[in-house]
Amino acid sequence: MIEKSVKSDRGNVFYWITEEWESERETLFFLHGLTGNHTMFEKQIAFFRREYNVIVWDAPGHGKSRPYEAFSFSKAVEDMKQILDENGVQRVVMLGQSLGGYFIQSFMLRYPEYVTAFVGIDTSPYGECYYSAFHKWILGQIEWMAKLYPFSMMKEAIARQSTETEAGRQNMREMLAVYDKEELCHLMGICYAEVLKENKDMKIECPVLLLLGEHDRIGKVKQYCRKWEQKTGYPLLIIKDAGHNSNVDNPDEVNKRIKCFLERYGY
Repeated sequence: MIEKSVKSDRGNVFYWITEEWESERETLFFLHGLTGNHTMFEKQIAFFRREYNVIVWDAPGHGKSRPYEAFSFSKAVEDMKQILDENGVQRVVMLGQSLGGYFIQSFMLRYPEYVTAFVGIDTSPYGECYYSAFHKWILGQIEWMAKLYPFSMMKEAIARQSTETEAGRQNMREMLAVYDKEELCHLMGICYAEVLKENKDMKIECPVLLLLGEHDRIGKVKQYCRKWEQKTGYPLLIIKDAGHNSNVDNPDEVNKRIKCFLERYGY
């Protein structure tokens, strides 16, 4: 992969593109979840780079894209658009794990014409109807609540709750290792605050595929995915032997499901 970055007064946002970049190919943009980074998509990069242009990033405030000042989804969306524009991409399939799915939905609210298909991996929908007042309140308390836990215990709990396999847990541990406690708790707090701020009813015009690890235990992700499927009719496929980071726990199954979806729509 070729490392690149977009620069602003907020900070540098790092991303990676495949060396075998061809303008006539379809482009896949993978966006990781909260506290993660681009390494959670290593198996997807290896699988899809043969036929597609692939972009992965470290989201603002995550991984190598730190420090990043005054984080917001609207600013992150502009970083996403700059990445696409700098590489001549005007049509893209976006694939988001957890928080990555929120970034994509925020992007589609502003630039729907760019996104030809959306794959949500253990993520949740935008829409006022999905979230109770109590759950919104809980999301607003994440930062101070997280600070109550011993740091090493908190990181290990995140790794174990997010994954079902040792490979998944090790990947999560490595992604968390770059943060100190203050930074990690603040990152979770500001990201969930932005989810609450951005959330609104929206209609997605492009094809959608939802993937969900059968053992996903993060919050109410499983419940929200099922509501999303029921309300919209988007296909929801369950990934066996996988938790919240299902693309890391069971990459072969996830890659197969994504590939079938792309072929169905001619990508």
